[in-house]
Amino acid sequence: MKKVKKAHRTPAKKLNIYGMDGTVKKQIDLPKIFEADFRPDLIHRASVSINANSRQPYAPKPDAGMRHSVSTWGKGHGVSRVQRLKGSSIAAQSPNNVGGRRAHPPRVDEKRSKKMNRKEMRLARLSALAAIADEQKVRARGHKLPENMTVPIVIESEFEKIDKTKDAVAVLEKLGLEDEMQRAENGKRIRAGRGKMRGRKYRIRKSLLVVLSGKCPAIRSFSNLTGVDVACVDSLNVELLAPGGLPGRLTVMSETALDRLAGWAA
Repeated sequence: MKKVKKAHRTPAKKLNIYGMDGTVKKQIDLPKIFEADFRPDLIHRASVSINANSRQPYAPKPDAGMRHSVSTWGKGHGVSRVQRLKGSSIAAQSPNNVGGRRAHPPRVDEKRSKKMNRKEMRLARLSALAAIADEQKVRARGHKLPENMTVPIVIESEFEKIDKTKDAVAVLEKLGLEDEMQRAENGKRIRAGRGKMRGRKYRIRKSLLVVLSGKCPAIRSFSNLTGVDVACVDSLNVELLAPGGLPGRLTVMSETALDRLAGWAA
């Protein structure tokens, strides 16, 4: 009787737990939640769906451009036959006239949302989580991190007690992430178009994603940093993990947040 060879088991990937001083405190096995299949197609669809569903309906007033008493002169006057203000020669109301209505304006009842199956959305989130644990994908996205640093970057639970932005910056610098923070600062640009008049003057590169276990002082201290997003474990979604549908965001999380994340059903 032939002996059946046992399948070779790939050793589990190790993950460093860093201290507040930037040194490695211990190593653990990478939780299985980060071992999902990589599905960039689902990540892209989920990102498109989240962005579409977050849009606010907008439209002009129904009577915009129609608040005039107008009439047309008819033919035989040597001028264009457009609607004009009564008692005046100023054209009004028509879409081709200054101050006239829009021909086909946006409507508040337009369906701009995009649906996605719940199971597909869940798979997309798991796939985006797997991408943040792949150093090659993180570097391909443009993030700058030191050599031999494991991703996601996990810091001891004291990390959540940081209550000042200067202390948050100090911890990130000890981890060697000053180049990543500078990348976001240098990527700040004035937006093209009308958006700069409407409260969104600058376009800012996406930098770190800081994941915490729940409400804690660190939320405010990290929110002040350029390009940094802060989220609790329960509020993680594809757009946070893979902004614009591009997987592999550099993520920093507390050890407590990692424990909560590992408890998710894979």
